[in-house]
Amino acid sequence: MSKVVLITGGSSGIGKSVGEYLKEKGFKVYGTSRNPENYPDSQFPIVALDVTKQETISTCITEVLKYESKIDILVNNAGAGITGPIEEIPDVEIKRNFETNLFGPINVIKAVLPSMRSQKSGLIINVTSIAGYMGLPYRGVYSASKGALELITEAFRMELKEFGIQMTNVAPGDFATNIAAGRYHAPALDDSPYKENYGNSLRMMDEHVDNGSNPQEMAEAIFKIIKTKNPKTHYKVGAFMQKFSIVLKRILPDTIYEKLLMNHYKL
Repeated sequence: MSKVVLITGGSSGIGKSVGEYLKEKGFKVYGTSRNPENYPDSQFPIVALDVTKQETISTCITEVLKYESKIDILVNNAGAGITGPIEEIPDVEIKRNFETNLFGPINVIKAVLPSMRSQKSGLIINVTSIAGYMGLPYRGVYSASKGALELITEAFRMELKEFGIQMTNVAPGDFATNIAAGRYHAPALDDSPYKENYGNSLRMMDEHVDNGSNPQEMAEAIFKIIKTKNPKTHYKVGAFMQKFSIVLKRILPDTIYEKLLMNHYKL
């Protein structure tokens, strides 16, 4: 039987690319979206799911299990961007981002674990971000939510080993997707002390996404992980310098690394 893959946020961007690639490789793929009716031409079924709403998570998992009787692989891909000076981002938006990028994936994991445990197998791939390895200016909330998911995965995978369930992180760099359009942007206020630096950083972020890598690279990386007998804890996918920035953070003194980041963002 073909392995069954569930991809949250599978209607566009990285999730769509991963789903189409895995379908070509013979997997039975299901994607999710808050509004599946908007994607009638999807190459694989799109099931309703909003990672911030527990009832939709439960309904989605129940529906896929009803059709397939198993979920072999979960790709926790749904997420949201957020930018702004931390001082000026409303608390409600900070909480909403963590609901989407951290608590949502955790709750989807919890929903698939009983069935994976009963079949004594399963693979959970959490899509995080290279930004989650460092606190980036004007992306601090996003860095924190994705970094938290990285650490949760480290703990989770040790807890799950006895049940034959594997878990790993895949941290993408900048990819050419519509993530910038879906971000929450704190408004650049005319009287804000951060106006100039935030505006410049925002333009730089959008340029990075526009010039980002092809999402096909993420699809190929995830396929390779699925075919790996014992996946590592962390994978990074993206441009060389983005991946190398993690190495630099590990080996350089904090103050020097901070200076490199500030120079990069022209702060």
